[in-house]
Parts: sequence; C-alpha cells; structure tokens
Amino acid sequence: MTCAHDIIVRPIISEQSMEQMADKKYTFEVKKSANKIEIKKAVEEVFGVKVLNVTTSNMLGKKKRMGRFEGRRASWKKAVVKLTADSKTIEFFDGMA
Repeated sequence: MTCAHDIIVRPIISEQSMEQMADKKYTFEVKKSANKIEIKKAVEEVFGVKVLNVTTSNMLGKKKRMGRFEGRRASWKKAVVKLTADSKTIEFFDGMA
C-alpha cells in the first residue's frame, strides 16, 4: 500500500482548472499507476474532504527538439476530483482563485 502523499504528485494550476473550482472540481497530477479508488482515498485523507467522483486521463508527453535532436517529455496522469455539495473546499486552492 502506497502513502497518500505518494499518489498525489502536485496540483495543476491553469485557467481551466481555476474555472472548475466554482463547481468544486480540483485538478491534480497523480501517480501513473494509481486508479480512481486510490486517488479518491488519497484526496480524502490528505485534504479532509468528501469526494463524489474522480475522472482520470493519461496525458502524452510532448515532442521537443534540441537542435537536430528530437526527444519527448515524460507522459503523466491527470485526475479531476469533484467534491460533494456538503464538503468543504480545499484550502490550498483558496488563495489562487
């Protein structure tokens, strides 16, 4: 069993994720091998909130060039977590909106 802090890598701060905060949806980069149940338990444990559902998507790494050499950024997994209506908000995101 992995620790909850190992499953959640970092929060994702973008225009789209800031707009979704009004609907109590929060976006995180998560461990690539984590499933929806593990992500739900990790968010509930770390932030002390109630999660309604979790939506995940695998993000492919972008192609990058360095002169004549071509490489690729690492692929990662994104999770959008929707909280229940009676749940409190995540304080980490409160100052950013």
